[in-house]
Amino acid sequence: MTINALAIAATGMKAQQTNLDVIANNIANINTTGFKRARAEFTDIMYQTIQAQGIARQAGLEIIPEGAKLGVGVKLAAIRDIHLQGVLNQTGNDFDVAINGEGYFQVTAADGSTQYTRAGALNLNEQGQLVTIGGNLVQPGITVPVEATKVTISDEGIVYAYLPGQTAPQQLGQISLAKFVNETGLEPLGNNLFGETEASGTPIVGLPGTDSFGKLSQGYLEASNVDPMREIADMISAQRAYEMNSKVIQAADDMSSVVTKGIR
Repeated sequence: MTINALAIAATGMKAQQTNLDVIANNIANINTTGFKRARAEFTDIMYQTIQAQGIARQAGLEIIPEGAKLGVGVKLAAIRDIHLQGVLNQTGNDFDVAINGEGYFQVTAADGSTQYTRAGALNLNEQGQLVTIGGNLVQPGITVPVEATKVTISDEGIVYAYLPGQTAPQQLGQISLAKFVNETGLEPLGNNLFGETEASGTPIVGLPGTDSFGKLSQGYLEASNVDPMREIADMISAQRAYEMNSKVIQAADDMSSVVTKGIR
């Protein structure tokens, strides 16, 4: 039994190491625009059947109502991204845009594929095209004339440019958003980007402010949804669980030593 305890407690220590890694990444990204905190999910491992329930121990006897099954530890089931909206912070920058509600900006990756982000720290590239801070083109493509004196983005994602000598602004295009049936199925790619997977389902594309899509807020950025107090509490809990598992290993080792000495 002590050998089982050693292996079981080892799985517990490994699980808490992973848990702490996830918490550390959350804390490290506490100031990352549009970052979504993650949570490690665990599940118990298969059970060893010592005595099956619902059968008789001997022929002719009543069946036993309870059996005896011994668990053999814990394993990582998933690391789930929590796609709750973060606080919107005002920046005053015309090219900072936050999504207030559901949806993701669609951007073009270097390989031509479409990726998704909540980080709306936008800017212009050398050709005047609207891009993310990482240089990814925003879809659909919008190009701002070099002579534009001011750019505004409406709640519905319509981009306007004010040009010299014109009283009315010129409409340049409209930013569309995408959403997914299963947001937790999106693959985090780094650089504040997510990728479509079979688990997330195909993107549903729409315009801001319509069909449950969020509205855009120019001059704002969405902060990380990491809660410092929650992360500290989770970190303390993970540390205590790790220590308890280490004590189980120590106790199991001591018990094994007693048995070994007794045999000698």
